[in-house]
Amino acid sequence: MAEKEHQPLPYPNGHGRSDAEVGGAAAHDAREQRKKKRTKCFIYIALFVIFQLGVIAIFSVTVMKIRTPKFRIRSAHLTSFHAGTPASPSFSGTVNAEFSVKNANFGRYKYRNTTVGFFYKGTPVGQVFVRDSRAGWRSTKKFRVAVDLNLANAQGNPQLASDLNAGVVQITSQAKMAGRVELIFVMKKNKATDMNCNMEIVTATQQIRNIVCK
Repeated sequence: MAEKEHQPLPYPNGHGRSDAEVGGAAAHDAREQRKKKRTKCFIYIALFVIFQLGVIAIFSVTVMKIRTPKFRIRSAHLTSFHAGTPASPSFSGTVNAEFSVKNANFGRYKYRNTTVGFFYKGTPVGQVFVRDSRAGWRSTKKFRVAVDLNLANAQGNPQLASDLNAGVVQITSQAKMAGRVELIFVMKKNKATDMNCNMEIVTATQQIRNIVCK
């Protein structure tokens, strides 16, 4: 009776698992684990590559993108002003203008000597020389220049008498500034910017108003 009580119970399938079967199952589990690790490794590598491509793309459209600087007249006022009458139209004066060169690049902008022309209805009435200089990284270079205006060349224009009678004389200024952007000391590219500004001179108050630049 005691021998029957200590008799081992049979396996459900009627026989026990051999050592070969146990070893084969262990090898299979090991292969599955290695396969999962390789899959995770490939996923991590793919995510890292996608992240790096995203960083490069953002860097290319922000830091490495070269933008055209902007050359503008910020403000201006008159001195030594003289205006004639509609019967004897004439106009002369000195414009003290504040110019600016706005550089939105991640690198300095070195601009060359530039001549700014002032016009009345297409007729040249004055010009000023801007010396070469530079605008720093993502900054605005500001400077003041005085220009003498003389509308003697426009006296034959019948519109001048009409404008003097109305008390408002419209002046335009144009320039093309050439220069070079030095992007984070690696890339250098020539970049030119155009200035086209309109302004109104009020003869009664000797003020300049409505300065609009494109």
